Amino acid sequence: MISSSWSCVAVLLAGLLAAGCSDDTTTAQGSNGGAGGTSSAGGSAGVGDASDAGSSVTVEPDESTETFANPGMGWQTFHAYADQDPNLDDLPSGSAYFRFTWQSLEPTDGDIDLDRIRNVLEKARNAGQTLMFRVMTAGSDEGYAPDWLASAGCKVFTYDYGGATLTAPDLDDPTCWSRFETLMTSLGSEFGHEPDVQVDIGGVGLWGEWHFSSTTPEVPLPSLETRKKVVDLHFTQFPNSPQMALIGEMEALTYATGKGAGWRADCLGDLGFFSDTWNHMDDMYKQHVQEANADDAWKLGPVAWESCGVMQEWVDKGYDVHYIFQYALDMHGSFLNNKSSALPAGSEYRTEVEWLLKKLGYRLVLRSLTHPKSTTAGTSMPVSMRWENLGVAPPYHPFALQVRLSPPAGSGAQPVILDTQTDVRTWLPGVVDMEASLALPASMTSGVWEVSVGITGTPGVPMLRLANEGRDDGGWYPVSSVEVQ
Repeated sequence: MISSSWSCVAVLLAGLLAAGCSDDTTTAQGSNGGAGGTSSAGGSAGVGDASDAGSSVTVEPDESTETFANPGMGWQTFHAYADQDPNLDDLPSGSAYFRFTWQSLEPTDGDIDLDRIRNVLEKARNAGQTLMFRVMTAGSDEGYAPDWLASAGCKVFTYDYGGATLTAPDLDDPTCWSRFETLMTSLGSEFGHEPDVQVDIGGVGLWGEWHFSSTTPEVPLPSLETRKKVVDLHFTQFPNSPQMALIGEMEALTYATGKGAGWRADCLGDLGFFSDTWNHMDDMYKQHVQEANADDAWKLGPVAWESCGVMQEWVDKGYDVHYIFQYALDMHGSFLNNKSSALPAGSEYRTEVEWLLKKLGYRLVLRSLTHPKSTTAGTSMPVSMRWENLGVAPPYHPFALQVRLSPPAGSGAQPVILDTQTDVRTWLPGVVDMEASLALPASMTSGVWEVSVGITGTPGVPMLRLANEGRDDGGWYPVSSVEVQ
């Protein structure tokens, strides 16, 4: 190995690219070792080591141990934004979670307030976050079901909850279903193709959580046919959005995860909140996932956790925070929502959260990149890379892995950005080897061009953060140089 700094450019000045390069791009999934440790390749910051192998060069960039946010995963804010949440206490957050009632979205019959979600999405973007949201039609107080439903001809259920008399739409009723379908279709038309939206499938039950527990009388769930229609409606209207289904209702969970959804659980940390003989973590979550044949659902859709109570209550009850976090990771979690509440006092709890955030969701590190020492404008340049996902889940958005070639100083030429046509959604935990053939423009000037890698993010986060040193101001990671002739 030889030290790789920009003084090693001389190493790159010999050799020509062999003719007949393939234009195909391939990726291969390596071993499933997602817990991987931390190591450094050495060398100058951000560049690592380089080796000279005849007509090609291989660089091994330095790994970073920094804690950072990335879109579509991580520590979630709850009805708050990363730049306005005092309880976040400078923890990185790449996702904001919001719930919207039908009443708030359609306060009068036919008047759907798209600006309500549009404004939330814009604020999330400004904070560098994606948006996950759920629509609710019933709850534990007024303001969930629109008060105009009955007068519009919808059949509604009336029930008591906590001393309040409330209503919920009967989605088996054709008129109610038509109105709900119109609402979701409007939301889908406006937000269904946004690249930074995730959908928590709701609309059924108290708080959209697919149950009507503790109501008097007990309100029945819609028929299985209608519950499937609710899932189908979300998939139809949000075809490009990662989606998840609440874990409690088995038939809907089985159906949704069978279509490619992940799942969401809202009582992480329950080791005895409600009973001395039963709790969600020991007696429900793993069992429901297995019964729904959803053990591999995390490979296609995200797993989202919400704390049972808040973390402070875990500590008050004497629960092992590390054990709870490891449980969330073992089930391939991408999100944890602590309801934007303060962390428990004590540096050990923040240390635990920072440990979690280096494993939750995806954490991508470039281990090595190989390319020719020299190439010719107008031809194709082969590159091969070894990546490792140190997290416990893949990315769920179609981010683009790109290579930027920056021209020699003073040349007047513009950087060239080349897409590798790689689907990073297939990058499960562990090692990923990939190859690409990059078509170089014939207009490239002769000289030494800087080679950088980057993964494009979302409107609010132009480039993902990699677990590598050397990130520049634009989010790119310069790693090498190539001589262009």
